Amino acid sequence: MHVVYILRCNDGTLYTGAAKDLARRLTQHAAGRASRYTRARLPVELLWSRRVRTWGDALATEHWIKTLPREKKDALVAGAPLRRPARRRARIARGRRPEAGAPGRLRGA
Repeated sequence: MHVVYILRCNDGTLYTGAAKDLARRLTQHAAGRASRYTRARLPVELLWSRRVRTWGDALATEHWIKTLPREKKDALVAGAPLRRPARRRARIARGRRPEAGAPGRLRGA
């Protein structure tokens, strides 16, 4: 089970993380062994968590939440729906090499 979660630290700041085992991760946070950020701001309180299908989805959702302003994180914790944009996969051109002298190619590399 993959989970994205938000904690409130002792100083009022929010910490967003992802875990494969939420109970174990919360125990690590409480013991000061999960992250340097929360270690300096104990105790922490779980405010919000959401299960996701894959570890990749957990990491993408964690990153997206970390980019939100505080007001939107507070709304999410208060019950606002999670409306993360759909993930886009990067298109990779396979089997094509840039031609000699093509723009963007480093000379002498």
